[in-house]
Amino acid sequence: MNIVDTLNEKLLTQVFKEDDDKTISLAHYQYMAFMYAQIENSIAVLSDMKANKSFIYNGNVAKVFGLSEQDNSSEINSIWEEEIFNKIHPDDLLDKHLLELQFFNMIKNIPTTERANYHVSSRIRIRNKSNEYIFIKHRMFYISSLPNGSLWLALCLYNFLDDEFNIDKPERLIVNSATGEIIKPDNQKSINILTTREKEILQLIRKGKMSKEIADLFAISINTVNRHRQNILEKLRVNNSHEACRIAEIMHLI
Repeated sequence: MNIVDTLNEKLLTQVFKEDDDKTISLAHYQYMAFMYAQIENSIAVLSDMKANKSFIYNGNVAKVFGLSEQDNSSEINSIWEEEIFNKIHPDDLLDKHLLELQFFNMIKNIPTTERANYHVSSRIRIRNKSNEYIFIKHRMFYISSLPNGSLWLALCLYNFLDDEFNIDKPERLIVNSATGEIIKPDNQKSINILTTREKEILQLIRKGKMSKEIADLFAISINTVNRHRQNILEKLRVNNSHEACRIAEIMHLI
């Protein structure tokens, strides 16, 4: 199961302008990601939301997962590292994206000058070359925002697990590295992301009901139904009702 689409449309449809004043160049962040891979022996993925592409740098950890058989660096036309996702345990992949959904909602309400202080940190299982799951640590940062608040660059790091986490108790955390603050995500917030009425409307949409039919059932106007539908799309970070139903099912909202 994969809820990557809950973020994909929202990230890629942010407002980007050709003349955006980026005080630090893309090359600077590419070098930063490369150095993380070299110093920490991590897999570093730098994703450019404006261009919808990613730059992947493989440290030695990549060899364990069979991800550096050819080049130590590569570029893909997506902000999602699907080759790595395909190796992550499905349950952990779902948890990973749910955490990132919460992180996205939080980071958009933080001043752009402070956003890079925060990152998500979690313990996930990835299949190695022997097709066995082993635990690794995953971190994700939004390292650069544009002056208008749009999130420009994200950095994901995959490392061997250290003693930061208790191996017997998986943790998913949001961390402020500038203050040491640790925020444990509230799973209940994900469950309650939609209101009761929005869930009712989405269930009817899943059954093939049109806006007029839904309006008649609830004795409300079509405009009210359409407003609910738009709110659902925005909250689930999707672009259409079909995707909203699929993501809501995965998140056990309906």
